Amino acid sequence: MRDIIEAALLGVLEGLTEFLPISSTGHLILGTELLGFQGPPGKVFEIVIQLGAILAVLVVYARRFWDVALGLRTDPDARRFVVAILLGFFPAAFIGVFLHRFIKEALFNPTTVCVSLVVGGIAILIIERNRPVPTVNRIERFSPQLALSIGFIQCVAMIPGVSRSGATILGALLMGVARKTAAEFSFFLAVPTLCGAAVYDIYKNRATLSLDGGTLIAVGFVMAFIVSLLVIRWMVRFVGQHGFGPFAWYRIVVGSVGLAALWLR
Repeated sequence: MRDIIEAALLGVLEGLTEFLPISSTGHLILGTELLGFQGPPGKVFEIVIQLGAILAVLVVYARRFWDVALGLRTDPDARRFVVAILLGFFPAAFIGVFLHRFIKEALFNPTTVCVSLVVGGIAILIIERNRPVPTVNRIERFSPQLALSIGFIQCVAMIPGVSRSGATILGALLMGVARKTAAEFSFFLAVPTLCGAAVYDIYKNRATLSLDGGTLIAVGFVMAFIVSLLVIRWMVRFVGQHGFGPFAWYRIVVGSVGLAALWLR
């Protein structure tokens, strides 16, 4: 019973952090460390419950995805939208396959997370103050070079604590994309990126999966889905009004406290 409660709490944590520039993977690593959670081996739980967050994106933007699907044959904007997402996804798919084992074994630890949180927070503050005037307000207006460049920047988020959404959003801001558009592109790019990561992790750890592990994953999945539904709608409004500065300070505080706790224990 305790494992199920912990899985539910981690699902809530995933839903709260996946689409904010504060690193869901980093928070899950810290959360599992604090709770002493023993999920399925190979970090499968932490990766697969992200599919709950992805389902939330599909629900919130169902109309847009449907319109794109219907317009692929006749609408140039629909095709440009799909091309931008695929180009943004390609670098992570290619590089992730080669670095998967190293990242899981060498970087999935609390120290890496805390350092990344602090450094990332400082980077957000710098970029927010020095970002260029936005010139791109629609994903359908992304050039192939722009989408691919953001995709390569997303790869930095393979380091736990960096934040996939944070890397893609800030990379987009540096390249002249408007805040709201950058946030939405991060949501859409999460669909193939996190689905690919989950499928690959399940395949790599298929021999160690069990029914008990599946129950924990299901609980975390449902909680991540419910919370993500609320966060996605809230974030676009919040960012439009306040920018990303509050998230930067949150990262710096959490990362600094974490480093102090690790040093004192």
